[in-house]
Amino acid sequence: MADEDVFKHSTPDLYDRYMVPLLFEPFARVVAERVARLEPRTLLETAAGTGVVTAMLAEAIPDAKLVATDVNPAVVQFATQKRLPANVTVQQANAEELPFDDGSFDAVVCQFGVMFFPDKVRAGSEARRVLTAAGSYLLVTFDRLTENPVPEAADRAVEALFPDDPPRYMERGPFSYTDPARIEADLRAGGFSKVAVDTVTVRTRVSARDAAAGMVLGSPFRAEIERRDPDGLERAVDAVTEALAPLDGTEAPVSAHIVTAS
Repeated sequence: MADEDVFKHSTPDLYDRYMVPLLFEPFARVVAERVARLEPRTLLETAAGTGVVTAMLAEAIPDAKLVATDVNPAVVQFATQKRLPANVTVQQANAEELPFDDGSFDAVVCQFGVMFFPDKVRAGSEARRVLTAAGSYLLVTFDRLTENPVPEAADRAVEALFPDDPPRYMERGPFSYTDPARIEADLRAGGFSKVAVDTVTVRTRVSARDAAAGMVLGSPFRAEIERRDPDGLERAVDAVTEALAPLDGTEAPVSAHIVTAS
C-alpha cells in the first residue's frame, strides 16, 4: 500500500478532533522542546498530518523557517486552513521523494509517520540528503502495542467483533515499527552514522467515547472495519467505548521511541 493511500478512508477533521489530543499532542510538546535545543534556522517536517507538531515547532522556534509536508492532499488542505505563523509553509510532498535541494535544512522532523512509509531506508536517505552536514533527523515511532493500553484495548475490541477475520491494522500500521535495533539499522542504511533511541512515556487524558470515535472513525482502522462490515462502524465504536470504560476519565500511558540521527 502506497503511503498516500493509507489515510484516504479517514477524515482529517475527526482525526484532528479526537486522535491528535489523545495520542499526538502530548508527544508534540516533547518533540518541539527537543528540536528547539538544536537551534535550527531551517526546518523540514515530513508526514506533518493536520499540523499539531507544526504549530508547536513554530511556537518553540519562532525565528526558524519551517516547511511542513505531507503526502496526503486532503490533510495538507486541512492544515493550510489553520492559522499558522508567517514563517511556516505547508505543501504536499512524499517523504521518499523530497522536492528539496541537498543540504537545505538544519533539521528534519517526523512524528508518527515513519511507520507508514513503504521504504523506510529510502525515507531516511532522503532526510539525510536534504540535511546540512551538521543537521539532525528527529523521528518518533510508537513503542510496542502492549505498552500502549488505549490502542491495545481498541485493537482487542474490534478483533472480537470479527473473530474469523480479525483486522491487523494496529500491528501492520502504527505499531509495526517498534524495534529500536531495526530502526537504527534502517537509519544507518540511509546514511546516518550516529543514532540515539530514547523510549519515552507520556500520559494522556482518556475519554472513552472520544477515543473510540477517533480510532474507529478518524484513522485507517475505519477502512479495515468497513471492508468486513460496511454497516459496522457504530457497532465498533460501541465496542471500543466499552473496552475503554475502565480508563475513562483517567490518564493512560502512551509509549514511543524518540530517535535522533545525525
